[in-house]
Amino acid sequence: MANKKKKVRIDLKKNRQKRTRANDLTRAFGDEKPASSESIAGERVRPKGEMSRRRTIMTDVNEAPSPPGGGGAGGGGEGASGRRAVDESAWVAGRVVRIHGLLNVVDTDDGRSFPCHVRRLLKSMAIDGRNVVAVGDRVWFRPPEGGGEEGVIERVEARSGVVTRGYRGRRHVLAANVDSVFIVSALAEPGLKISLIDRYLAAAEVGGVRPVIVLNKADLVDVAPYQWVVGLYTQLGYETIVTSAPDGRGIDRLRGLLRKGVTAISGQSGVGKSSLLNVIQPGLNLRVNEVSDWTSKGKHTTTTAELIRLNDGGYVVDTPGLRQFELWGVLPAELEGCFVEFRPFIPLCRFPDCSHTHENRCAVKDAVYWGWIHAGRYESYLKLYHQKPDEGF
Repeated sequence: MANKKKKVRIDLKKNRQKRTRANDLTRAFGDEKPASSESIAGERVRPKGEMSRRRTIMTDVNEAPSPPGGGGAGGGGEGASGRRAVDESAWVAGRVVRIHGLLNVVDTDDGRSFPCHVRRLLKSMAIDGRNVVAVGDRVWFRPPEGGGEEGVIERVEARSGVVTRGYRGRRHVLAANVDSVFIVSALAEPGLKISLIDRYLAAAEVGGVRPVIVLNKADLVDVAPYQWVVGLYTQLGYETIVTSAPDGRGIDRLRGLLRKGVTAISGQSGVGKSSLLNVIQPGLNLRVNEVSDWTSKGKHTTTTAELIRLNDGGYVVDTPGLRQFELWGVLPAELEGCFVEFRPFIPLCRFPDCSHTHENRCAVKDAVYWGWIHAGRYESYLKLYHQKPDEGF
């Protein structure tokens, strides 16, 4: 390729093994041998500091040396993408459609499918993500060579829209390069979780993804008591749809929205995501399961994310059900921007750095008092601000 190259240094993950302490320190302290007789093997060869592994790689001159998952609105931009001085003309562009453990299934634009491993250097780079590659990623890979069965993913392109959560202190990308996300919640079995919907909405704001709220299993309840939920989110500007897989309620509306670009479907375990997809496109035969009678929570039926091409147009990412959802990549001071109804009142607060939690003359708190901001939404904000996990998922 004609692009000019430059060398950059990147951080790699720390060595897993613990450093062993030298033995007999007290005895060595009393040794009066001259310094000239000391062994060369005693010299320090390990760099100081916690990060003890770095590597030089080749990258384009106009590329920023940021690690994968560390930049851009989608958080997946990979400036220093781990390139080597190799013939890149043999690389093929594709999109990750499925991940099974360490194996990634990549589809090319001409319809071919290749199982691929991720290049070791990419997996070793020090990033905050749980995985280097996510379903929906645009990648460059080397096809199988010499009779091999698996290719090698060499580079991950920057992401434009992501659905992300925090998981055990790391960033977990549920779906990458999506245009919208269906936030599916059940009206019954396991029941409606307003706070979980609010967390998804905040994550969609951060990831640059258009959210659509889907209230499923309407056939199991009287919908009238839940009309206030539809009204609440509709007034906030979020499209809200009441659906049911058995009686087909709202299915045509979902099918029309799915024709537009790439959509991720996510939500709590047992809310009926796979059942909706089976009705939207007959023949998918996605596995479904019932809610546990013991815990009243959904069982993990879908265990891996998959990018599915729909017959009527568009793509959908069917993601595994979740038991917990933590917001990732938002500082407490930035959280106010994720709640759209807060925005008209923020400039009216007495203090420019108002946290809207305890300050006097806070316009947001006043709006909650007068009913202009829903109290439940404000409670969701407080939980996220204080980084409290939401119980009962």
